[in-house]
Amino acid sequence: MININILNSFESEVDPSLLEKAAQTTLKYHRDTITSSLSLVLSDDDHLLQLNQQFKDIDSPTDVLSFQGDYIDPDSKTHYLGDVVISFTRAEAQATNAGHSVESELQLLVVHGILHLLGYDHVEDHDKARMWSAQSEILARLGVDVTPP
Repeated sequence: MININILNSFESEVDPSLLEKAAQTTLKYHRDTITSSLSLVLSDDDHLLQLNQQFKDIDSPTDVLSFQGDYIDPDSKTHYLGDVVISFTRAEAQATNAGHSVESELQLLVVHGILHLLGYDHVEDHDKARMWSAQSEILARLGVDVTPP
């Protein structure tokens, strides 16, 4: 189950089905069947700044944050992976700078955030190569032509 929460000011600008499809495709890439649940939150720079300060001790906004849950959801009886929080404001700016659609950028950020929930990282070069390879394959399956930074 994919729970999607979009800040009211962005509801008319985002098709939740694109976010859900990106999430499901990422889970399918990682596993043969989808037996996990997670939440996607689409917010703004102020919210991501606040979260970044509170949980990472970083005094700047970011495009996406992942918070691992890693427990069994008592309602759905599925493995709850966690929460992915995305700044629409930052996604829109990054899409403009990169010359692609905000929808493509949002799908990239959903994939990126969920890969973090699944244990991928990009601190070390070999981990980054593995994560970027997974992102590229998932985005290709989605028909999204975006190159990660």
